[in-house]
Amino acid sequence: MPPHDNSRNTILFVVIAGIMLLAYSFFVMEPQAAKRKAAQQAAAEQGTGIAPVGVTSAAPAAFISDRRTALAQESIPRVPIQTPTLTGSLSLKGARIDDLFLTRYRETLEDGSPPVELFRPQGMEHAYQALFGWNGTNVPGGVPGANTIWRLTEGATLTPTTPVTLTWDNGAGLRFTRRIALDDQYLFTVTDTVANFSAQPITIAPFGRVERQGLPPGLGNNQILHEGAIGTFGAPGDYSTEQLKYGAWVKKPVQTFETTGGWMGITDKYWMAALIPDQTERLDAEFRVRDVNGLMVHEVNLQGQARTIAPGRQVTETQRLFAGAKRNQILSGYENALDLPRFVYAIDWGFLFFLTRPIFLLIEMFYGWFGNFGLAILGLTLTVRLFMFPLANKSYESMSKMRVLAPKMEEIKKKYPDDPPAQQKELMALYQKEKINPLAGCLPLLLQIPVFYAVYKMLSVTIEMRHQPFFGWLQDLSAPDPTNILNLFGLIPWDPGSTPLIGAFLASGTSGGFTLGLSVLAIVYGLTMWLQMAMSPPAPDPMQRKIFAFMPVIFTFIMAGFPAGLLIYWGWSNILTIFQQYVIMHRLKAENPIDTFIERMKKAKA
Repeated sequence: MPPHDNSRNTILFVVIAGIMLLAYSFFVMEPQAAKRKAAQQAAAEQGTGIAPVGVTSAAPAAFISDRRTALAQESIPRVPIQTPTLTGSLSLKGARIDDLFLTRYRETLEDGSPPVELFRPQGMEHAYQALFGWNGTNVPGGVPGANTIWRLTEGATLTPTTPVTLTWDNGAGLRFTRRIALDDQYLFTVTDTVANFSAQPITIAPFGRVERQGLPPGLGNNQILHEGAIGTFGAPGDYSTEQLKYGAWVKKPVQTFETTGGWMGITDKYWMAALIPDQTERLDAEFRVRDVNGLMVHEVNLQGQARTIAPGRQVTETQRLFAGAKRNQILSGYENALDLPRFVYAIDWGFLFFLTRPIFLLIEMFYGWFGNFGLAILGLTLTVRLFMFPLANKSYESMSKMRVLAPKMEEIKKKYPDDPPAQQKELMALYQKEKINPLAGCLPLLLQIPVFYAVYKMLSVTIEMRHQPFFGWLQDLSAPDPTNILNLFGLIPWDPGSTPLIGAFLASGTSGGFTLGLSVLAIVYGLTMWLQMAMSPPAPDPMQRKIFAFMPVIFTFIMAGFPAGLLIYWGWSNILTIFQQYVIMHRLKAENPIDTFIERMKKAKA
């Protein structure tokens, strides 16, 4: 292989990584998808076993914009919810959990910013709620449904120490009792008891549903993370996690699964609402999209086995609902306490989960030590670079030796300008004489690609970095650096309202997702990338050299819109790489821009 510089190696490895991803998709993902499709078709032919559960209501003629009005439209009391982590209320109509805020998280960093909304009541746009109940056909008096008015018979406010009890009598000998408890985090426990006081047996089956009407507001098109339906299905010892993004969900409106235990829900980037059944019960599960008068309603449904209640007897079913933030520590705690399969994989660790999760645990350890997530990122970067040090050393030594030999290689090319085989023969003889392996720089860089991607994935999907400050102007590492070259990094306070047409662009440096106003971190990243490339052997082709010269500029603009935490990682990683390269190049007396700059400064002083 002819000599390569670091940039060409990187491009080569990106291509190889792409081939690996395609191979993974072809040999692993497609067979799994075919297997799921066959199971779904078989289930459709035999019936899913899930009785239709009506949508809470049809799309309203006009959405209610005021939350208080939406909550008051039922004209019946609601049960307040108050815990250290949650606030809101549940509706006695259908016993729906439909009004929920996450009190430990705010929408923005602005003073007075409201807490993050998870559930939204019926009548509002993007209504989002959870519902539990029973399905049954030919049940005298019927079973409670989405519009049933329950009676509060015990408790007043749902707190971690005060559960509430609801009852409903169907007037034909069936009494339904529901006890709802809530812990100090995000777990609801719903215990339903059905007593049969009639003279005949009845057969019913429990169900749970999470329902989101329409698409979530602010839904992006981020390909690196999953938002939509998610669930873990199977049997003990053989569980798998299924994911379905909103776009694919509409194209496949009914996806059915058979499972023993497991869990399923609807996930956002940082938040999730998930149904958790009895882990010993066999269940029918489905992801479903319904078009209800033009409103696309996304549902995840779980239905347990039908059971017959003899006269004078009763049955009890316990289901749970997770409604909260996807923090690794919290999900792991529930996974262990409830024996839930793969619950921590509600966080989208990606196909490199075997790297992503350990890297996250490492940065979480650093955060516990330093108390600052920015410092934790610096510590993680240093650890990754130390781990890669031996491999990187071989790579940089090879590139430095190639740089030392660059003049001799040019002489060989001039000696045999029209004879490539002769050039190759002379070059291989030169490599052998100088004991250089031109491939030595390839493998170390190839091995680094999965690690760098895993770090990028981890910092992109975990909530732990959200709204975490670093120092100075960096108050949210999950958001782009707010500084902007167009306003001289805040020195010119452009007012979007008083500067027509371009005021908002000048103030933020972005317009319609396009970034022009480079931030401090983006510029630092670009400079370190330029210096790193300048220390690599130059490309032999003049056109390649021109293209590579523009790459730092192009990537500076591309990276300007990325979260600040990622830019800190990449910029700091570049600085450590430059230091390692410089030490090796200086030791081998290879020409490099740093030594050249130092020599020029000495001459200027002299």
